[in-house]
Amino acid sequence: MRMIGAALEPLRSDPSGSAVIVDFDGTLAPIVVDPRAARPLPGVGEVLLALARRYARVAVVSGRPLAYLGAHLPASIDVAGLYGLEERRSGELVEHPLAATWRPVIDETAAAALDQLPEGVEVEHKGLSLTLHTRRHPERAEQAAAWAATMGAATGLDVRGGKQSVELHPPIDVDKGTVVSGLVAGLRAACFLGDDLGDLPAFAALDRFAAGGGAAVRIAVASAEAPPELLAAADLQVDGPQGALELLQALAVPSG
Repeated sequence: MRMIGAALEPLRSDPSGSAVIVDFDGTLAPIVVDPRAARPLPGVGEVLLALARRYARVAVVSGRPLAYLGAHLPASIDVAGLYGLEERRSGELVEHPLAATWRPVIDETAAAALDQLPEGVEVEHKGLSLTLHTRRHPERAEQAAAWAATMGAATGLDVRGGKQSVELHPPIDVDKGTVVSGLVAGLRAACFLGDDLGDLPAFAALDRFAAGGGAAVRIAVASAEAPPELLAAADLQVDGPQGALELLQALAVPSG
């Protein structure tokens, strides 16, 4: 594991050629029982704005819907929601061109989930994707995962695991990795902070960026729920969202 100061130096010394990219839940916002209650830590908005004044690209990339992220993050910060199916770039809202055809399938699957799944599985309809939460009732996790697998096979939706949740997405070749690859193109250094399995594609994108000569820093936001695969793939670890905030604040300070 690299020392934090040395690992961040390529970004801090060359901000005009660098990107700072972060996840939302578990990274900027603490994990909470009710996903609708998640809020970024105090100071997150200010540090994102400070970073945006220094670095070539600053973005939040999340599985959350764009509407939710936009309500809780500064309007001038670029945001990718639903793993890149929705984006806000320089204030302009962009939806993946293939996403709309899957909206009725998601609607029907969400309705089936509400009808068929037992109490204890919370159904979060995100418009272009669907998440089944079992944090309140972890004993329902296996049942939710099995239902999602069956529905995925029947509808063609992709199934993705998360922290005490399972998600169904349109089978479109977009994830945090494709988003990060686009954000870092043409730059010389980049970092990504994340806390869950859905962040591994972003780490893999930075692997490819590094293979092409870029300076990459993969940062795991550690917690008792952090997947071992993510921790193993990281260059650095910070302790929870507070540790992530402190690292971002360090990046916002000019080098030297």
